[in-house]
Amino acid sequence: MELFKDYLLYNWAMILVLLAFIIMLIITVFLDKRTIIRMYILIASVFILSIVVFVEFYLGDINEYNEVRVVLTAIRYSSTPIIIALILLTLVKKSRWFVLIPAFILTIINIISIFTGIVFSVNAFGDLIRGPLGYLPYIGVGVYSVALVITLVRQANKQPTEIIPIIFLAFSFSTGLVFPFIIGKDYSKLFTTSLAIALFVYYVFLILQLTKKDALTGLLNRQAYYSFISANAKDITAIVSIDMNGLKAINDTQGHQAGDDAISSVAVSLQRATKYRQTVYRIGGDEFVIICYKTKKEDLDDLLTRINNNLSSTTYSCSIGYCFDNSDDKNIDDMIKISDDMMYQDKANYYEKNGLKRRN
Repeated sequence: MELFKDYLLYNWAMILVLLAFIIMLIITVFLDKRTIIRMYILIASVFILSIVVFVEFYLGDINEYNEVRVVLTAIRYSSTPIIIALILLTLVKKSRWFVLIPAFILTIINIISIFTGIVFSVNAFGDLIRGPLGYLPYIGVGVYSVALVITLVRQANKQPTEIIPIIFLAFSFSTGLVFPFIIGKDYSKLFTTSLAIALFVYYVFLILQLTKKDALTGLLNRQAYYSFISANAKDITAIVSIDMNGLKAINDTQGHQAGDDAISSVAVSLQRATKYRQTVYRIGGDEFVIICYKTKKEDLDDLLTRINNNLSSTTYSCSIGYCFDNSDDKNIDDMIKISDDMMYQDKANYYEKNGLKRRN
C-alpha cells in the first residue's frame, strides 16, 4: 500500500494529464477511428512505462532484486523509442508500421544486454553501469525525435501557428535526452510526466488546427483563408489563384473517388511548391489560393515555376492566375479580382487550345 501511495505521489500529475487526454479523445469528433485507437495505445504505453520506471528506481534505491531491475531497465530503454515511433505513426500522414522496425531492433539489443551487458548492467552496489553500447538508447531516441520533428514540419502549412507547437514538442523530447546528463538519473522519474504533458498539449493544438484544415487534403480551409487575409492584409504581397482543369469530366467518367484523388494530388504538388511565407488554401471543390506575405517579386516567380514543374509530373493540369503588389496602399479585393481574372482567362485558353468542351 505504501508503494502504491509513493507511485501516486510521483505520477499524479501524469495521471491527471492522461485522464484529461482520454476525456478529450472520447468527445473528439474530428479524428478518424484509427488515429484515436493509436492515441489510446500511446496513453497506455506511457502509463505502463511510468510503472516500469517507478519500480525500477524503487528496486535501485533498496538495492534488491537486481536481476528484475535489469529486465525493467531493458523495458524502459526499449519503450521510449517505441513510444516515439508510435507518435510518428499517429501524427504523420501516410506513415507505415515499418517506422517501428528500428525501435524493435533496439529492443532486441536491449534484451541481449540483459545477459551480456553490452548496453547496461547493474553492479553489486546497485549502480547502473553503461556498456560499450551504453549511449545507443539515447541515440535511438534522438534519431526518432529528429525524424518526427522534420516530418511534422514538412507536413505543416508553413505557418508560425503550426511550427511553434512542433518546436515545443521537440524541446520536450530534447529535455528527455539532455537532462539525465545534467540533472542526473532522477530526471528519468519525471520523463513520463513530461512526455504525457507534451503529447496532450500537442493533441490540443492538433484539434484546434483541424477546425482550420480541409479534411480531404490537409490544406488550410476557406475559413482560415478569410481569417488570414482580414488580419494580415498589409503584409500580403502576392495572391495566386489556381483552379483544376477537367475535374467534372474525371468525376463523371471515373467516379468521385478518382476526383478526390486528383484534388489530393494537386494539393500535394502545391504544398511542395510553397516555401516560407507562402501558404496554400483549398477554398472550394477544385479551387486553391496561395497567399504570399512579405515576399519579393522574384519569390513569386520562383513559386510559379515550382508549381508548373510539380504539376507537370502529374496527369492533371490547372489554370493559374496571380497578382503581385507590395505597395502600402494595396487593396486585397482588387488583388484577388486581378488574380482570379487571369486564372479564368488561362482556363479559357486551355480549353480553346485543346479543343475541349468546358464542363467545369
